[in-house]
Amino acid sequence: MAALKNEMAAADGVPILSLKAVLQYLPYVLVAAEKSSFRQAAIELDVWESTVSRGIRDLEDKVGVALFIRHPGGVRLTNAGQKFLKHARVAMDRIEYALKDAGAAGRGEVGAVRIGIFSSLASGFLADLLQAYQADNPFVHLDFAEGDPAEHIASVQHHRMDVAFLAGSPAACGCEARSLWNERVFAVVPQAHRLARCREIGWDDLRDERFIVSHANPGPEVHNYLVKHVADLSHHPVVERCGVGRDNLMKLVALGRGLTLISEAATSVAFPGVAYRPIKGERLPFSAIWSVSNDNPAFRRLLSMARRLSKRAADDGPQNGATVSP
Repeated sequence: MAALKNEMAAADGVPILSLKAVLQYLPYVLVAAEKSSFRQAAIELDVWESTVSRGIRDLEDKVGVALFIRHPGGVRLTNAGQKFLKHARVAMDRIEYALKDAGAAGRGEVGAVRIGIFSSLASGFLADLLQAYQADNPFVHLDFAEGDPAEHIASVQHHRMDVAFLAGSPAACGCEARSLWNERVFAVVPQAHRLARCREIGWDDLRDERFIVSHANPGPEVHNYLVKHVADLSHHPVVERCGVGRDNLMKLVALGRGLTLISEAATSVAFPGVAYRPIKGERLPFSAIWSVSNDNPAFRRLLSMARRLSKRAADDGPQNGATVSP
């Protein structure tokens, strides 16, 4: 292979240059051309003048042409040197850009984070986290996906998703999880309902009520949550599953079709004809789950910010709105 390269070079009349040598001496050429002096270039680069002179001479020997005309007052580029410098500056600009781009990616300043969500983004801890992260990292693209917890966990395990924010304390093979915040649980009732007159309600107040949930997420989880808590009262709740989304589910509540449950973050969105009433003592924890082998720097910055915000909120104590798990 080396012999073939030598033959090709000889055939073209162009010497094969060592890229390492070119990159080594290129700064000497650039600064010497700018200063019109090897001496001033040496001062700028903090090396000996003889180092600059020998380096450029070595490069000229490899190129096979003089790049500078030496004279008592300094140096000036030859015609070949001007052509060389034109392309060299473009090359240096691209190298500098490559270094900055790689460094930014390594620091998580650019890139993308794929996020699975289960809680509402209308308000609360998650909304505040994502807003703060996007403000600090405007060149990172946040890609969101809704789905059930099992789908999100599988996506995290197979690296189709960087992180999922889920209710409860999820656990999965090859994953880490961190409890970040919790939210109060609210019952959604018609404005004319007797419970709308209460400041807060207890599970016992709901034991004889009819509930509706969506087939879509988080409907199935709300159904399980209802069954668990109302069953503790030795009573099985009546829960109807409806093939509608959240907006139409709220309309069905307003029409008296049944009650439903939502987490605190979703209560910032008002719907006509319904009232939100907190269930006494009920708080729903939320966690982040991610793969232990995920090395996406942009995601790691998000996780670091989530931990800081969670700790800060815990240190500040419970506030109005979503609270943070200790």
